Amino acid sequence: MPVPTSASTRSSRGKGVGLGLALLSAIAFGGSGVAAKPLIEAGLDPLHVVWLRVAGAALVMLPLAVRHRDLLRRRPGLLAGFGLLAVAGVQACYFAAISRIPVGVALLVEYLAPALVLGWVRFVQRRPVTRAAAVGVVLAVGGLACVVEVWSGLGFDALGLLLALGAACCQVGYFVLSDHGGDGDEAADPLGVIAYGLLVGAAVLTVVARPWTMDWSVLTGTARMDGTPVAAFVLLAWIVLVATVAAYVTGVVSVRRLSPQVAGVVACLEAVIATVLAWVLLGEHLSAPQIVGGAVVLTGAFIAQSSAPAKSSGEPVAGGGPERELSAPGTTA
Repeated sequence: MPVPTSASTRSSRGKGVGLGLALLSAIAFGGSGVAAKPLIEAGLDPLHVVWLRVAGAALVMLPLAVRHRDLLRRRPGLLAGFGLLAVAGVQACYFAAISRIPVGVALLVEYLAPALVLGWVRFVQRRPVTRAAAVGVVLAVGGLACVVEVWSGLGFDALGLLLALGAACCQVGYFVLSDHGGDGDEAADPLGVIAYGLLVGAAVLTVVARPWTMDWSVLTGTARMDGTPVAAFVLLAWIVLVATVAAYVTGVVSVRRLSPQVAGVVACLEAVIATVLAWVLLGEHLSAPQIVGGAVVLTGAFIAQSSAPAKSSGEPVAGGGPERELSAPGTTA
């Protein structure tokens, strides 16, 4: 006779699988910039790379969009906002940023988003923010000052930094919209929202990027990763299938198996993974102060992210308690 499996054992296994999926999602998202930058340096405009990524992923996710077509009637505002901010906005700003500044720096700036969410809670929703949450914001901003080495007169491209900050602001929209998407009886299936978000993002980017002006011949050639030639279509396939489709799906499934805070903490590894991959594959080295600053940014982001309560909570942010959770945090880079 088979030995019965206890509920605690099944729960432990489920969490183990969830942690593994969250780590895979972070690795997949973290590899997007490393694969995209060689294509940009080979001659593709950053917006064209973004369009290829989003349009390709939308095509792959089209069956899920058809399956969840009722979302068009029930949550049109959510789908439009998700597509404009969480997909088109984040990806366009991030890819434009990495064309001007190192991948690791761009992603660390983008990880100011959890701290910016606290600003939304305090000044837009007018809800109190505790001292712990404020500490997280201060740490994130202080760490960012080290990452960009402000003492050297802001040696990085100012426009690149502004674009990365734009990606962070758009990611705030991702967190806020994800929170609204899980409300009550009208809760939207996350996979359906992702599928339609990609379709909306692809439609918007088609108008903005004008892919008919793209130099398609770049995709038939090679791009160089720190001097090593790599087939351009292989990099594009990685961006679409791994860094977008697989990254989103594994991220959503991991959130279902873990608490949102735990999944969000693992997602913070994306910045670390992206920095290490850029160091190894692209030769983008960060100085010791930048590495320390990056660790401080992630620490602040962790504190800020774990401090955001469910909307039903009337107590100050970071007041504690297992019910104070975002409904579906994640990453969009």
